[in-house]
Amino acid sequence: MRLPSLSNIYRLGLKELKSLWADKTLLVLICWAFSGAIYTAATGVSQELNNAPIAVVDEDQSPLSRRLIDAFYPPYFRPPQLIELKDLDAGMDAGRYNFTLVIPSRFQHDVLAGKTPDLQLNIDATIMSQAFIGATYIQNIVLGEVNEYLTGTRDSAATPVKLTTRVRFNPNLKGFWFGGVMEVINNVTMLTIILVGAAFIREREHGTIEHLLVMPLTPFEIMMAKIWANGLAVLCGVSFALIVMVERVLQVPIAGSLALFLAAAACYLFAAASIGIFLGTLARSMPQFGLLVILCILPLLMLSGGISPRESMPEAVQNLMLAAPTTYFVRLAQGILYRGAGLEVVWRDLLWMTAIGGVFFAVALVRFRKAVTQTQL
Repeated sequence: MRLPSLSNIYRLGLKELKSLWADKTLLVLICWAFSGAIYTAATGVSQELNNAPIAVVDEDQSPLSRRLIDAFYPPYFRPPQLIELKDLDAGMDAGRYNFTLVIPSRFQHDVLAGKTPDLQLNIDATIMSQAFIGATYIQNIVLGEVNEYLTGTRDSAATPVKLTTRVRFNPNLKGFWFGGVMEVINNVTMLTIILVGAAFIREREHGTIEHLLVMPLTPFEIMMAKIWANGLAVLCGVSFALIVMVERVLQVPIAGSLALFLAAAACYLFAAASIGIFLGTLARSMPQFGLLVILCILPLLMLSGGISPRESMPEAVQNLMLAAPTTYFVRLAQGILYRGAGLEVVWRDLLWMTAIGGVFFAVALVRFRKAVTQTQL
């Protein structure tokens, strides 16, 4: 058996880069995935409470009730709308208010008398992400204003234990810090599988795969050429996204070593590209490949721990996803980019990811050789 030729792999890779440059659709996809898609994912979906519409039914008309009303202001809430009790249900049904606070009559009198009057808070729970946060904000605002009105301080009564909270890695709890970086991590998976698989399908549809088969080339050389060429394009896009879009445009600090992350991403590209080649050998056309990509990418992105914590998933799903290199890549990427982890922290994930990538490459190589044999026949 002839040993693989680095010269062949290099020259075939250059051919892949030229083919990619000629495919304007894929170029636009790469540019968008590492620029506009990063910005949109970070800023388009807010996990914080922002300009939530709130209405107040003030049946007390007291200085304390007016103080509570004036405590709700942007950017968390819109200026409160004063409504009558009879209009509450209609406003909530129509979606005009996310929160309605009902202040009963004699509220101030009961507070000064040492009683515990009830305030009714109605929440539109169809906005799940903001409903819980908004309820907590409103509770803290009401308690703070009442305490300050009675005692001159916003602190509640003394407790035997004082909890001091220290927020690390994202001190201001900004959601777009998470969204932008995770979009970069997810796009590494998506684009690598698409680019490498599409390159194989393109060879088949254009008939150039037959030209490669009559040349003194092995399936290993063809696969490695596609992997390094398309992987290089993805790494360039990732570098641009992190340095320009994340750090400069979004102003999100990268905690760890960018070089370590790119090295880990290069190892992961080996595994993701092998998945793309395997899917390319299964599909007979680009539409079929697109359908297979959807079936493959969605579980990888949703179950790898990037969108929701793996600990919240069923144990069977957690164990199953240990066979996917994406699980280890997402974990080490978050450790490096968010928490500044070094090689001494992420080396186990890096080792497992590379080993699983080797298995995927071997399976893809066997399938590719079988596809080559069928084409020759």
